[in-house]
Amino acid sequence: VRARVLAAAAEKSKLVTSDQRLARELQRNETIAALRGPDGKLDMERYRQLAGAQGMTPEMFEASVRAELSANQVLLGVGGTTLVTPAQVQLALDAFLEQREVQLARFVPADYANQVKPADAELEAFYKENQALFQAPEQASIEYVVLDIEAVRKGLTVNEQDLRTYYEQNVARLGGQEERRASHILIAVPKGAPEADRQQARAKAQELLAQVKKAPDSFAELAKKHSQDPGSAAQGGDLDFFARGAMTKPFEDAAFALGKGEISGIVETDFGYHIVKVTDVKVPKQRNFEQMKPELEAEVAGQLAQRNYAEAADTFTNTVYEQSDSLKPAADKLKLQIATATVTRQPAPGATGPLANRKFLDALFSPENIEKKRNTEAVEVAPNTLVSGRVVQHTPARTLPLAEVRDRVRERLVAARSAELARKDGMAKLEAWKAAPASAGLPPPVVISRLETRNQPLPVVDAALRVDPAALPGWAGVDLGNDGYVVAKVSKVIPRPAPAPQMVQQERQEYAQAWATAENLAYYNMLKDRFKAQILVPKPADEPALRQ
Repeated sequence: VRARVLAAAAEKSKLVTSDQRLARELQRNETIAALRGPDGKLDMERYRQLAGAQGMTPEMFEASVRAELSANQVLLGVGGTTLVTPAQVQLALDAFLEQREVQLARFVPADYANQVKPADAELEAFYKENQALFQAPEQASIEYVVLDIEAVRKGLTVNEQDLRTYYEQNVARLGGQEERRASHILIAVPKGAPEADRQQARAKAQELLAQVKKAPDSFAELAKKHSQDPGSAAQGGDLDFFARGAMTKPFEDAAFALGKGEISGIVETDFGYHIVKVTDVKVPKQRNFEQMKPELEAEVAGQLAQRNYAEAADTFTNTVYEQSDSLKPAADKLKLQIATATVTRQPAPGATGPLANRKFLDALFSPENIEKKRNTEAVEVAPNTLVSGRVVQHTPARTLPLAEVRDRVRERLVAARSAELARKDGMAKLEAWKAAPASAGLPPPVVISRLETRNQPLPVVDAALRVDPAALPGWAGVDLGNDGYVVAKVSKVIPRPAPAPQMVQQERQEYAQAWATAENLAYYNMLKDRFKAQILVPKPADEPALRQ
């Protein structure tokens, strides 16, 4: 729905993406950049394979990127212009993060259960009024077949000559990547920091570089003392082994240009200024064809399966439709296994794969498939994964007899009445303690906040934080439904500690981001109304309320 609404808004507002803007976006895509050769030209065959893996041609992929860029412009004018002031941030966060000293009395339903002794007539009446709670769900015994890449690969064989040719063409890549182990000293400076701050940080890095060049063995000690990378400073700046693509590019280029034991000059990245020392180099040992044959077979078979999957998917889709009274023709044609299961309309706890897919279950339980026991259409339940099933036997939902569920009926009724007794007792105690605070038997106080809930339910925390701070001590009662009742006495407001200077800017950025998200959501909801977007799927009904 969101994608359709934003696309409609982009079209209405004529927010188009030019060829130049699209080209810049594709050039910035790291996955596509990896497809360029040393001469900078794009490997079109690998580009087509990349798009094909997503079920698209290159033209379709570029059209989707263009559409996404156009849709992004719809919200950019709202979220991209968010402005928050320091006073606004402080006011909101001080209120949101303040703490309260509270005393909490819990009235737990289990403590009242021995007071509830329902008679047989009460059990029968409760059962009749709440029959929806005591139903065996609708079930279907089904057969189903799954077509995925792995199933296609099982039917493939690769001859040895093709494997040898593939090995010779890819020997450099298959040999593995060279890895470097490096340590670094980082003088951090945020991207976009004032030039004066950047110059100061660079000067500090130059000073440390001079010390390292003078005494290379002191690198680890200097890193522990001066590096501003919290993840590696304690280890003397050690970053362990990494291959190309794991680090930001300027850092990677510097590390792979150095030999073992060599130290770089100043390397600038978005994180600040680095001094890099390569401590080890791991060059993979080249393996011969026989050693790599199992891996080659798996890789080549995987590539062939990817190419053959589209054809197999067409065969699967057509066969389960054209021969809809049985799954056997499709299974025989594509060498698939027919599996069986018993399912309900909702995925069972712990279900995986197709049996956890709502779209597949909805297809199985459609009136036509239940009545005629025909194959479902081929349903895509995951990328490159199709499934079709048929109902072998259908059992409608039914109300279980009272004799079979008597213990469950008693448990439900006792729980409902115990919760009601806890609520009434809690409300009575609340009124009594308000009138005579000295009579309140409350546990020792605890300090709670939205960040430190002390394992208290969220409604209890919210109620305590809503007590008027101008009228303390204050009281609040919280009805937790089947979990009982809580009486809260709030005695003190504890302001949040002043944030450290380095946290102020971070808090402002996070608050601005949250505010931008809220503004985007409000604008999107307005667009839904403007374009008359409606969700026609019925909202699932809540579990019926307990009647007493």
